[in-house]
Amino acid sequence: MAQLQIKSAEGTTHDLLALGALVTRLDPGIIPFSEANHYDLYVSGGEYNVAANLSQCFRMRTAIASAMVDYPIGQRVENAVRKAGVTPYYVRFPHDGVRGPNIATVWSDRGQGVRAPVVFYNRSNEAAGYLKPGSFNWSELFAKGIRWFHSGGIFSALSETTPALVVEAMEAAKKAGAVVSFDLNYRAKLWAVAAASRGLSSAQAAEQASQTLREIVRHVDVLVGNEEDLQKGLGLPGPEVESKNKLDPSTFFGMMESVVRDFPNIKAVATTLREVHSTNRHSWGAVLWLDGKSYISPTCELDVYDRVGGGDGFAAGLFYGLMAGKSPEEALRIGWAHGALLTTTPGDTTMVSLEQVEAFAKGGSARIQR
Repeated sequence: MAQLQIKSAEGTTHDLLALGALVTRLDPGIIPFSEANHYDLYVSGGEYNVAANLSQCFRMRTAIASAMVDYPIGQRVENAVRKAGVTPYYVRFPHDGVRGPNIATVWSDRGQGVRAPVVFYNRSNEAAGYLKPGSFNWSELFAKGIRWFHSGGIFSALSETTPALVVEAMEAAKKAGAVVSFDLNYRAKLWAVAAASRGLSSAQAAEQASQTLREIVRHVDVLVGNEEDLQKGLGLPGPEVESKNKLDPSTFFGMMESVVRDFPNIKAVATTLREVHSTNRHSWGAVLWLDGKSYISPTCELDVYDRVGGGDGFAAGLFYGLMAGKSPEEALRIGWAHGALLTTTPGDTTMVSLEQVEAFAKGGSARIQR
């Protein structure tokens, strides 16, 4: 089995380049949408969140390849990317003043107690869905020196052209010697809507999603995804995940034989483990399978302020640990700690420091810091 090899930072421009959609998230807090008059706006996107977290918390040099629309919402997004210290590589689209193309909007409240969070989308005429092979000059980008490339399943589900763009980028990344990671983030609704526009049923959409994701994952070194992602996104056999203890890693590790059999290129698979007791009280853990060995984080009890982005926070911390040359146990703990801390602040990206993450990863507490 080939082992994960990460190039040195020396002579490179970026530690990580992400490919994905930039979106705005509107959050009314604990007020239900039907009663809300005010919303906080956060700039988000699964792939972007990883790049922003690595830049802001872990002081790494990151970049995002994405679509940008020339209108005020686009300017708001650009300002946030700039503030996060993420280098942008945009394909720009003009806005017609009426229909778009648009920066997508994710509507997501926080819920409270026994009332679960609510999430829905407006991805109509989304600019990122128009990205296609040839949109970026990958040879030129990777010639700058890039250690790690990252993309995900939500971006891949946006249109008929985005999966081919992901594969094109991954092929260029592999040629340049970069590690390739992918967050499965399987969202059945997104795949179903895209397939319905082509006259396909929900069953056909699921089958096509699996075929598409399997083709992408053949190019991947590091895969992020839980048992449900592996089963539904990649069509791998496994037990009924709904009936299992959410903190039990045995099902996840039990599926690694299927992963290696179907995708011998995979060197690492990781995911968070989350048992939701109420909207604001979660048990939190994480697991990593790397180079044929299994690693399990501690479990902690979270008092959650805003759960959105916790998984991206975990991925960013894990990637940092691996790129920084930490042991697998240390890298997993850093990802676990950062994901946990990210849920204690509003928004989708980090507001915590590397020192806080390292302290919690080593067993720190919430005692006041004087």
